[in-house]
Amino acid sequence: MSESNEPISHFIRNRIDADQDKGTYGGKVTTRFPPEPNGYLHFGHAKSIFLNFGLARDYDGICHLRFDDTNPVKEEQAYVDAIREDIDWLGFRDPTHEHFASDYFETLYQGAVALVKAGLAYVDSQSADEMRANRGTLTEPGTNSPYRERAIDENLDLFTRMRAGEFPDGEHILRAKIDMASPNLNMRDPAIYRIRHAHHHRTGDDWPIYPMYDYAHCVSDAIEGVTHSLCTLEFEDHRPLYDWFIDKLADLGFFERPLPQQIEFSRLNLTYMPLSKRKLIQLVEGGHVDGWDDPRMPTLKGARRRGFTPAGFKLFTDRIGVSKSDSLIDFGVLEDCMRETLNESAERRIGVLDPLKLVLVNFPEEHEETCYAPNHPQKPDWGKREVKLTRELWIERGDFALDPPKKYFRLKPDGEVRLRYGFIIKHVGHDVDEDGNVTCVYAEYDPDTKSGTPGADARKVKGNIHWLSARDAVETEIRQYDRLFNVPAPGARREGDEPDVERDFLDDINPDSIHTLTAYIEAGAANAEPESIYQFERHGYFVADQKEHAPGQRPVFNRAVTLRDSWGQGK
Repeated sequence: MSESNEPISHFIRNRIDADQDKGTYGGKVTTRFPPEPNGYLHFGHAKSIFLNFGLARDYDGICHLRFDDTNPVKEEQAYVDAIREDIDWLGFRDPTHEHFASDYFETLYQGAVALVKAGLAYVDSQSADEMRANRGTLTEPGTNSPYRERAIDENLDLFTRMRAGEFPDGEHILRAKIDMASPNLNMRDPAIYRIRHAHHHRTGDDWPIYPMYDYAHCVSDAIEGVTHSLCTLEFEDHRPLYDWFIDKLADLGFFERPLPQQIEFSRLNLTYMPLSKRKLIQLVEGGHVDGWDDPRMPTLKGARRRGFTPAGFKLFTDRIGVSKSDSLIDFGVLEDCMRETLNESAERRIGVLDPLKLVLVNFPEEHEETCYAPNHPQKPDWGKREVKLTRELWIERGDFALDPPKKYFRLKPDGEVRLRYGFIIKHVGHDVDEDGNVTCVYAEYDPDTKSGTPGADARKVKGNIHWLSARDAVETEIRQYDRLFNVPAPGARREGDEPDVERDFLDDINPDSIHTLTAYIEAGAANAEPESIYQFERHGYFVADQKEHAPGQRPVFNRAVTLRDSWGQGK
C-alpha cells in the first residue's frame, strides 16, 4: 500500500484550484454531504463522503453534514442516528457543522413566497394525472397549465392557505414559472411545494406543506454558504434548475453572490453489488439477507460488521479516482484494498477452520511447551505471543492426506512436517471411520527441533503446518462470506433469455454466499472485544462479530476477505 499522503488529482480539485487562483469565493471551500434520512448509507455514499469531507479538509474548509429531511413519510430518527454512526466510523463527522433541511423550513417558505410575489411561481390546481399529461415528452413541448396565469394575489392567498393546512393532500401544488417548452424537462414549471399532512420526525405537525428536493437542496446550499456542491451525474440535467432557483432568489435579495456551483461526478457502480436503494429494500424486506447490517449487504453497516475498514474504503476511493465517466468497478478492487490495509493493521492469530485431531504419541501427557509466534511478521516491534503446545492438537483436515497428490508438502503417511513455531513431527498412524474418513492422526515429535532454539534448523523438511493445542483452543463459530450475487450485473439480460421477459435481479442471488463453520482459535482472539480484526494465518482476515460476539461467550467471527482473490476458484 502506498504511504503517500499527496492529494489525488482530479477534475473537481482542478476546478477548486482555479477558483482559488481567481479568488472566486475569497479563498473559502465549503462542501456538503446531504443524505436523506430514509435509509442506510451504502458503498456509493462512502465515495461521496471521502470526496466531500476530504476536499474540505484538504483546503482547510468546511463540509456540512445536512440531512435532507423534506419527505416525512419515509424519514425516521433511527436513520439519522445510523448515518451519524457511519460518518463517525469513517472519521469525518463534526457536530458543529451538522444541519437539517428542516432547520430552514421557514426560510424556504419565505423564499417561495418571494417567488410568488415576483410572478415566478404559481399555485397549480391540476390533478397529478393532468400535470403528467401536460408535461410533454423529450420530443414534444409541454402544455401550459390553465392556472399558470393566476393573479399574483390569488397565488399568494392560495399558497398562504396551503401553509395554514386548509387543503387536503394533492389539491394544489406550487410550481415555478419557467418554460413549458424547454428541451430540459426539469425546467418545465417544476414543483416547489406539495401538500402533505404527515408527522415530521423533527418539526412534528407544524408543516402541512413540504419543499421538493430540487428547491430545498440548492437553497439550503446557498443558506450554508456552500461553494462547491458535488453530486452524481444523474443530477447533471437538474443543474439549470439549481442555478435558476438560487439566481432568482439572489436577485430578490435572499443571497449574496457568488453563489454555489453544482459539479457532477460519476457515481460508484460495483460488480456483484447493486447499489440501488430500491433493490436493497427488496433484499431486506424479502428476507434474502438478515437485515441492513448483514455482512453481505453493500451498506456501511454491513461492511463494518464484515470487517471492512475506513482505511480500506479510503484506499479504494483514491484508487478508483473521480471522473465524469460512468464505469463499472470490479468488486475485487474493493476487496484488494481491504486486504492491503488489513495486512498492515491486523495482528496475526492461529485459527483451525476444519479441525482434525493430531496426537503426539511421544509427548508427555501433562507436559506443555511454550512456542512464540510473531504478532505481525513484518512488524517486529509488535512483539511475540506465547502459544502452548500440548500432546493433543488440532490441525487442518487439509493438512493431512492419505493419498496425497504430487508436490504435496504437508503431512502424509510416514511423512514429516514442521509444526509452525514448534517441532518437526513424523506420521506414525491414523484412525478412520467406516466411511474411510480420517478421524485422528498420530505422530512423533523430535524434541531437538523446536523453532528458535540452537540447532533446530539442522533438519530440513519442506512442509509447515499450523496447529492449536486442543486443551487451550476455543471453539468458535466462523462465518465465511462470498458475493451475494452469482453474476457481475444482477438482473441484466443474458444470452438465451426470452426477448420480452425482464430478468429479476433476485434470480441471480448466490445460494452459497455464506458458510458457517465450527472452528478453533487462540484464546487471546476468542476473548477479544467485538470488531477486533485478525489475520487467521493461511485463511484470511476475520472480525469479531459486532452484534453476536462477546468475551466470555462462544466467539463469533466473520471473514472479511481471503488472503487472495479466490472467487470462482473453489473457495
